[in-house]
Amino acid sequence: MTCAAESICAEHALVNDVLATLQERIGPGKFNAWFRHGTRLSLEDGHVKVAVPNPFVANWIETHYHGEIASAVAQHTGSAAAVVVMIDPSLTGELRRSHLDTQAEMVSKAAQGLSRPRRSVGPVELKYNLKDFVVGAGNRLAYSAAIAVVGKDKPPFNPLFLHGPCGVGKTHLLQGVCNAATRQQRSGRPIAWRYVTGEQFTNEFITALRAKKISEFRARYRRLDLLAIDDVHFLAAKKATQDEFLHTYNAIESAGRQIVMASDAPPQLVGELNAQLVSRFVAGMVVKIDLPDQATRIEILRRKAKGLNLAAEDDALQYVARHIHGSVRELEGALVKLAALSSLEGQRVTVELAAKALADHLARTDSAITLGDIEAVAAAFFGISPADIHSSRRTKTVSAARMVAMFLARRHTQMSYPEIGQAMGKKHSSVVLAVQRMEALLAKRGRIRWMSPMGDKSQPAKEIVELLTEQIA
Repeated sequence: MTCAAESICAEHALVNDVLATLQERIGPGKFNAWFRHGTRLSLEDGHVKVAVPNPFVANWIETHYHGEIASAVAQHTGSAAAVVVMIDPSLTGELRRSHLDTQAEMVSKAAQGLSRPRRSVGPVELKYNLKDFVVGAGNRLAYSAAIAVVGKDKPPFNPLFLHGPCGVGKTHLLQGVCNAATRQQRSGRPIAWRYVTGEQFTNEFITALRAKKISEFRARYRRLDLLAIDDVHFLAAKKATQDEFLHTYNAIESAGRQIVMASDAPPQLVGELNAQLVSRFVAGMVVKIDLPDQATRIEILRRKAKGLNLAAEDDALQYVARHIHGSVRELEGALVKLAALSSLEGQRVTVELAAKALADHLARTDSAITLGDIEAVAAAFFGISPADIHSSRRTKTVSAARMVAMFLARRHTQMSYPEIGQAMGKKHSSVVLAVQRMEALLAKRGRIRWMSPMGDKSQPAKEIVELLTEQIA
């Protein structure tokens, strides 16, 4: 084999390793929806180039997965690299419209063409530990509750339900609880625990039904001492899966064993969730995790910089903390970008370099509330996914969620009608009409109606707007 061929093979293997790590970080469902079809990743001249078919996919990946991509590359190369998202129209053919329309239908799709779903049963070590969690004003109660779950004495609550926006540490706490449980015993034996996402629980349930192995599935879950289920809002609008989870919940809880859950929204705001499940969730300890305050952001950046072996001036880290108010992932992505720029330009990490590295980011984030925040909350309330809002589906439920999301985007962000339309893959006139319809409903105290698996739903438009506004705020 020639040196050139060997180099190509090595690069191909590295890209595959990065993609595998990215899939592990964001989950198989999201990976399948945004990276498997019509997206290509390459490593060139110290840069990570992500080619996508259209502006919508580019905006979504840049907003939601920039930091994850950079971290995955750094994990395998040992150094930071700048991530560049570019549009390649030639990839459009690989991204069929039907794929975009069915991104929300990832229950069965995620298992096709992917490796074994990520799940963990003790004593396998998970990624995050409680000792690495940065405690601040916005997450102190959640951290204390997690510590109580794995304390010597049985906690006075069950379940523990954590909720908050993406990237604030919910997964970190759930996995930290499981890792801590690995070192403990119950009645003289190791604690049996399991960490899964709502999507993985659903996939396993469906697989068990099809294979006629539902008894094995139930035994696997109902004998656990500790069940940690992440992204529990994924169970919304899935009646059969919710019924099965209700029986699983009852079996574990009635035996005096612990359940820990996390969701993007509190139980009452997860649309199309079984009323019996909601009542059980709120009977335990429900804790909101807020976005990190500035002191917490600075400490997160210091620890991340140490992990990257990045010698950054404290003033530079404070500059990043002052201007990045979003999730921990956003902070980490900004720091990785700063490290890459420092390496490429051969400069120390100073305030000036930080301002240069964050210039384009600050230009895109005029509002503290982002369109992604609004879409996530609206989708959770109506029991769909953000991908549904972007799709061409026009069912009563999807149309209602899309209308509410567009209205809230105009109210709480500085985005124009065309900008909202472009981000959602719609014409700006569609956004105008949606906002006008919502304003008319609010003016006449009208109700929004939608369809759920359990029948028709109806709620005053004003009440929905107030509920979702409180959540995104």
